[in-house]
Amino acid sequence: MLAGDVNLLYSTVDVIGSSPVGPTGRGGTIVSETELIAVWNRARRDLILSQLAPTALLGFSILLMILGLADADLAVRFAAAGILLASGVLGAVAQYSAASEAQAAGRELSSAEASVVGGRIAASARWLWIVKFVTPAIFVLIFGALLVALFL
Repeated sequence: MLAGDVNLLYSTVDVIGSSPVGPTGRGGTIVSETELIAVWNRARRDLILSQLAPTALLGFSILLMILGLADADLAVRFAAAGILLASGVLGAVAQYSAASEAQAAGRELSSAEASVVGGRIAASARWLWIVKFVTPAIFVLIFGALLVALFL
């Protein structure tokens, strides 16, 4: 076991019985580090799950394009574009919401004396702008390319 591993082990033990951290939440409730880490973990899971359906649909759409979707009736092509658009919008909203929650937990963890785990979460939270803005932009580009392939 390395020295860093020992510190992480002790920090993890500290998190389990952690004391209140950061400013008070709404209604004056003090939020513990353990609760903030739980919020982070839930938001991280939600981010991953919110990307599955749009990614699978985009991949499946490309397969359908290869199999001849671009030659299908106009109504079928509009339906395919609508399904992609709806799933993309819902996925982007879910990603933005989960990333915002995770950023809030990260801000709370960075504003207080947190464990090593809490500190790593706080440091990681600064990268969530990618999930909020870059990932939906990539979806828009792919969606645009599929629209061009479907209708032009």
